[in-house]
Amino acid sequence: MKRLLAASALLFAASAFPAQNLTGPWAVHSNISGSETDQGCNLVVTANKITGTCKAQDKDRQVTGAVDGNKFTWQYAAEYNSIPFTSVYTGILGDSGKITGTLNLQPFNMDGVFTATPGAVPPPHAPSGWSKYPTRDPHTPGFVAAKDLPDGANPPADADGNFILGPTHTPASELTAQPGVPQGKVIEFTMNSTDSKFYPGVARDPGTYGTPDLADPAKLIITTSHPAPYTRHVAVYVPSQYKPGTAAPFIAGEDTADQPLYHALDNLIAQHRIPALVAILIGPGGGDAQGSERGLELDTMSGLYAEWVEKEVLPRVEAEAHVKLTHDPDGRASMGVSSGGASAMIMAWYHPELYHRVMMLSGTLLNQAWPYNPDAPHGAWEFPEHLIPGSPAKPIRIWMEVGDADALDPNVMRDHMHDSVLANERMAAALAGKGYHYQFVFARNAGHADGAVRMQTLPEALEYLWQGYPAGKM
Repeated sequence: MKRLLAASALLFAASAFPAQNLTGPWAVHSNISGSETDQGCNLVVTANKITGTCKAQDKDRQVTGAVDGNKFTWQYAAEYNSIPFTSVYTGILGDSGKITGTLNLQPFNMDGVFTATPGAVPPPHAPSGWSKYPTRDPHTPGFVAAKDLPDGANPPADADGNFILGPTHTPASELTAQPGVPQGKVIEFTMNSTDSKFYPGVARDPGTYGTPDLADPAKLIITTSHPAPYTRHVAVYVPSQYKPGTAAPFIAGEDTADQPLYHALDNLIAQHRIPALVAILIGPGGGDAQGSERGLELDTMSGLYAEWVEKEVLPRVEAEAHVKLTHDPDGRASMGVSSGGASAMIMAWYHPELYHRVMMLSGTLLNQAWPYNPDAPHGAWEFPEHLIPGSPAKPIRIWMEVGDADALDPNVMRDHMHDSVLANERMAAALAGKGYHYQFVFARNAGHADGAVRMQTLPEALEYLWQGYPAGKM
């Protein structure tokens, strides 16, 4: 995930302020990790409680909250890439009639700030939710040549190349439980920063981001990052077909756990379209982008994250889920969304002896690494810029996707290396130039880390990813 969702907001009445003055439309300006969003809310304030709706990700979200004097707390539920989360707001109503304060997204533990202004709505040109950026044409000069598919269709699961999805994204039938299909089990556990030799934990102060280096705007200076503990959640899917004692293939990644994935694995394994694999779904360490734990883990251009997974995560998985995991890199896949997608590619690139398969949805192949590394000065933007064109092809199979309204320059750097659509287009061209087996999906009517696209493409993506690996092989 990289800059994960700017959500929106709402207000409450203190007893010192008449309810009729606070009931009605509000404009809420939010800033999460440098990603700014303006959204509208329609609120009804009664005594010390609030009801109403705020629009987040183009849906009206039901708000609940309470007020104590001029201090307000509220929340609403939404979802990110089909993962449920809650936006929690804490603010103070000032003499100006505005409410200002902080917001936190749980369970991602991402912090931001907001200001809410009464009696105003965002102008028509303002974004109406996270990942609402300009819509790009896949046939733009300089983009890779790609095949337009019929609306609702996915690419063939055995076809390399570049494909364009139509604007309608209907969830695949494989993402629901099917009668008679054996269901795997899910084992869950937590990991604490105090137990890690790789990631003892960092965090960036809430509401802070960074400033571009005056000598080099491609470098971001962070002065508000400091040691901080974390607790992360890990879920492990084990297929019913797993035979104890055998070495199972697996797919591992961050920010990817949900019930539809489990159903997809159940159905695809039962249909012998993919092997009976274990899925390891690693929760985030907190925050997003530079200076945060999540940003440090996922955006750093090195083998550290893969080494952490190898030395600290996989042994816990084997112990907690009572499984044995393969050491064959052809039976190992990395996956992720947003910065998690970049991390999936980073894992395989720096450790191809560990991973031969990569799946990334809206991969954040951008200049977002921190701390600055002169060996990869432009972060994951280096993949299409220098690393892939300048290196012999590695034994990696890649499935990748980007939306036509994916993220564009979401922060203060303005270094021309924060365009997700362009980064993924350049990545596809670089992979083709080196003869990689890859499938690139450009999705119309889709934003950053678009959940509807994932629900449409997940079964086909998994099937493409595991091409060449015998479905019956453990």
